[in-house]
Amino acid sequence: MPRVAGQIDQAKSEAILDAAAQVLFQRGFSASVAEIARQAGVSKQTVYNHFGGKAELVRALAERRVHQVTAPLEAADAAEHPRDALAAYARILLEAVATPNSVGFMRLAVQSSVRMPEVGRVLYEAGPRASAERLAEFLAEEHEAGRLNVPDPLLAAEIFRGMAIGSWQIAGLLGVGREITPVEIDRIAEEAADRFMRAYG
Repeated sequence: MPRVAGQIDQAKSEAILDAAAQVLFQRGFSASVAEIARQAGVSKQTVYNHFGGKAELVRALAERRVHQVTAPLEAADAAEHPRDALAAYARILLEAVATPNSVGFMRLAVQSSVRMPEVGRVLYEAGPRASAERLAEFLAEEHEAGRLNVPDPLLAAEIFRGMAIGSWQIAGLLGVGREITPVEIDRIAEEAADRFMRAYG
């Protein structure tokens, strides 16, 4: 069955984002929109039509990652099982900030934000800040339902994210970290969720 126009547009948008992630990782944030368009197999105008420019491409990449990280908070049973939802969130978050490709991308982003502060601002607002705010919303909902005692959801969200990420991200950004294994990621995520529930349960 042929795809409708909306599906075609969505597929093209995803192809552009995939290309942008690859090109920006390889060439840095100074890479041109034309390079991204070539990698995606579309015209430069198509990239502009879909995203408007490089800053919006970066925003869309960050939003896509945030959607992946916060997906456990949107699961049907998340509200009834906050500990499991938090562990799953921590697991994906740690994978997002501590794996080699993610660290490489963030190192490039930090370096590029010195020359292009608007890119750094967009990446932060659409990425880490949005992820923390969504977690805070989840914690506020759990507080209202009486399953958790979280009088300051945003502060609690930042504390939980700090427990999950620990020093892994900064070590990676400084180039002194070691690769974290899936087993270690699971152990850290479970421990962070357990400690959070003991503090706020």
